[in-house]
Amino acid sequence: MIIQKPIVTQVAGAFLACLCLLQLSIAEARPTGEFGKDWGDPAGQLCINCHSEKNPGLYSEWNKSQHGQNGVNCYDCHKANSSDKDAFNHKGKTISVLVTPKDCGRCHAQEVKEFDRSHHSKAGDILASADNVLGQILGGPAAVTVGCEQCHGSKIEVNDKGQLTGGWPNTGIGRLNPDGTKGACTACHARHSFSKAQARQPEACGKCHLGPDHPQLEVYNESKHGIIFHAKIDEMNLNSEKWVAGIDYSAAPTCATCHMSAAPDEPKTHDVGERLSWNLRAPISSKKNMVRLNKGSHEYDVVEGEPLPKVGDKPKDPNAKGGTVTEVLTWEDRRDKMLNVCKACHSDSYALGHYENLDEFVALYNDKFAKPVSGIMGELAANGHTTKTAFDDKIEWIWWELWHHEGRRARTGAAMAGPDYAWWHGIYDVAKHTYMDFIPELEKLAGKDEANRLLDKYFRPIEGHDWYFEAIGDPTTRDATLPSIGHVDTDNGTLLFEGGTSLDSAPFLQTIVVSTGDKITIHTKVSRDSTAIDASQVKVLVKIGTDEAYFPGTNNSSGWQVNENNQIVIWNQPVPKDLKGKKVRFQVELDSIRSPQHIELTIK
Repeated sequence: MIIQKPIVTQVAGAFLACLCLLQLSIAEARPTGEFGKDWGDPAGQLCINCHSEKNPGLYSEWNKSQHGQNGVNCYDCHKANSSDKDAFNHKGKTISVLVTPKDCGRCHAQEVKEFDRSHHSKAGDILASADNVLGQILGGPAAVTVGCEQCHGSKIEVNDKGQLTGGWPNTGIGRLNPDGTKGACTACHARHSFSKAQARQPEACGKCHLGPDHPQLEVYNESKHGIIFHAKIDEMNLNSEKWVAGIDYSAAPTCATCHMSAAPDEPKTHDVGERLSWNLRAPISSKKNMVRLNKGSHEYDVVEGEPLPKVGDKPKDPNAKGGTVTEVLTWEDRRDKMLNVCKACHSDSYALGHYENLDEFVALYNDKFAKPVSGIMGELAANGHTTKTAFDDKIEWIWWELWHHEGRRARTGAAMAGPDYAWWHGIYDVAKHTYMDFIPELEKLAGKDEANRLLDKYFRPIEGHDWYFEAIGDPTTRDATLPSIGHVDTDNGTLLFEGGTSLDSAPFLQTIVVSTGDKITIHTKVSRDSTAIDASQVKVLVKIGTDEAYFPGTNNSSGWQVNENNQIVIWNQPVPKDLKGKKVRFQVELDSIRSPQHIELTIK
C-alpha cells in the first residue's frame, strides 16, 4: 500500500500570511499540472505492484518522495505516445525508459522553460568542441562515454523497436534526447527521491564541478561559505518549501543559493548563468551581456563592448538561430542579480568590495598572461610554426593547461573566495609555467630570434614582465612603451595595435582604474610590419556603455597630436566629472579593421 499524505495549508496570523505571500511570489515551486490529468493515472498501480517486489530500493526511494506521497506514480512520468521514437509496449502500456525535460515540463513548466534556455541545457555541445578531440581521439570513445558525457550529456540512440542502443545510461546535464529536447533533470534531482535537500547541497553540483579544470566544489569547501555550511548543516533548513536566503536560513550559502535559489529581492531560477557577469571559462575572460529570444537558441551571450540587439530585433548573429529578442540583460544587470543574493547576508560595501577584487584579479590574468600568450600562439599558427592538427605540438598542451586548468582554477578561486586556488593552485602555476615552460618551448619551436621578436611584441609592453627582461640582461625602458592591444594579419602584412593609459606620468596600462579629476594620458599607435601608420589614417572609436562614437582628434577636438615616438595622443587632460561611475573603452581602427582588444578605463 502507498501512504499518501494530504497537502494541508495553514494560516497562522496576519504576519505569517504576509510573509508567506512574499515568499510565494519569489520562490515557491508549485507544479502546474492537475491531479488526474497530468499525474495520478490509475495504470501506475500495475508498475507499483511489480517494481515494489523486483526493485524494492527504487520503490522505497520513490514512495518516500514528494512524488510518491502526492500520487505521482511511475506511469505518470514514463508513459509515452506510440509515435515517440523511444516508445515501446510493456505489460500492455506504451512507455519509455527515458524521462526527458518535455515529460517533466507537464507539471514543472516554468522550471523547464528556464532550464531550456540555460547553458546547462547546451552542455552537450561539447561533442563538437576541442575537449571532445582530447576525449575521442587522444583518449578514446570509452573514456568519453564514462567521462565527458556523464557530465555534459550523451546523444541517445534508439532502434526501431524503441530500445536504447547508444548513449545510455546517462544523466548528463545536456543530454541529447530522441524527442529533440536537451538535458536531464536527474542530473541534479537524483531519481527516484527527487529530494530538495539533496539538490540544494553543494555535493549535488560536485559530480561535475570539481577537478583540475573546474574546481568549484573544492574552492567552495575551502571558502568560509563551505566551512560554515558543513559546520551548521543542521541549521540550513534544506527541506524548506521556499528556501529563501536570509529568511528560511542564514548560516551560509550553497551553490544553489547563489546561482538558482531565491533571496528577498531576487526570484529563483533554473537558468544558472543568469547571475554570472564574467565568463571565467574561456582562454581570455570577458564580461558578458545576455540576449533572450522567443525561439531558436532561446538565449546567448554577447561580449561586453560588442553591439547589442534591442527587444523585437531578429539578430543575424548565428547564435540567435532565428529567434526574436524578448529581453536583454547587460552584464551589470546580471551582476545586480547576484548582488541581490549577496545582500541577503552581506552589506552593500562588502559585496561590492568582493567584486572589485575579482575584477582586478581577472584583469591581471587577462592582461599579464592570457592575452600575450594567446597573441603569440596566433602568430605561431599563422607563420607555420605549429600545424593545423590540434595537440600535436608540445606548446599547444602548455597553453591549453595555462588557461583551461591553471587559469580557470585561479579565476574560480578569486570568484568564490578560495585564496589557495586563486594563488597556489592558480596564478602561481600560470606564472611558473609561462616563464619556465612556455617561453623555453617557444624558443625551441620558433628559434631564439623569432621568440625574442614575439616576446618584445607581446610581453615587453607589460610592466609585470619587467623582472624577466632584467633577469636575462635586457631591461625595459618603460617611458614610451605601449601595451599591445592585438594584431591582425592582412594581405598587406601584420597590423600591430598598441595603446594604453598613463596616470600621472606612470607607465602605460591597457586597463586602469582612475577617478574624476585625475590627470591621464591615453596614447595609441598602429604599425604595419613594424612601420608606423600615419595618424591621418587612424580612427579611434570611444564606447561608454552602449553609446559609441568616433573621436575626431586629440581630446575630442579636430586633428591628432603625435609625439616623437609616433604615438597618437588620444587624451591628455583630467578625467571629466560627468564620467564618474562609467567604463570608457577605446578601440583603434585602420581601414575598417579594429584592434582585437580595447584600451579600458573604469572611472570611480
